[in-house]
Amino acid sequence: MPEDHDWEAYKVPPTRTPVSERTTSVPNPVDYFQTAFNYVFDAPVTFIRDWIERWQNKNKFYYYHQKFRRVPDLSQCLEGDYLCYYEAEAQWRRDRMVDQEIVEIVRERVAACKQREGPNQFQNCAKEVALLAQVTKAYQDRYGDLGYHGNARTCLMKQKHRMMEERKAAQENQ
Repeated sequence: MPEDHDWEAYKVPPTRTPVSERTTSVPNPVDYFQTAFNYVFDAPVTFIRDWIERWQNKNKFYYYHQKFRRVPDLSQCLEGDYLCYYEAEAQWRRDRMVDQEIVEIVRERVAACKQREGPNQFQNCAKEVALLAQVTKAYQDRYGDLGYHGNARTCLMKQKHRMMEERKAAQENQ
């Protein structure tokens, strides 16, 4: 690279930009229109938007983490308390959806393990398969044979009948 630069090829920009001189003394109507638009439309909208953003920053609310309080189970509701029945039914439906998602997540983990391990899946994925069997059995014990139209009352009755059968089997074994 040469030591001295070719000043004609790469001209240095001027140190000061010249100020354009106005050719007329008549004011530009665009400047008035822009100023009026700014004060009439833009400034109020910007002020309101900034105020709303400041208010929202103070009160952060995340919609994707909605937390429901636990309500009494259907067995704890008083006779004729229909609001309690409704809340217990809604709680049961949320619990059922959570349990379905747990089963689905474990099933996806087993599938990912089988995909990853290939021919060695039987020995390397035994822990995940055992967990899937346990989770599926627990889900079937609670929600199996209820069908699509199952509700909290039929699930409670199924649990009651299962407990009575277990108690009867324990008495017969003694």
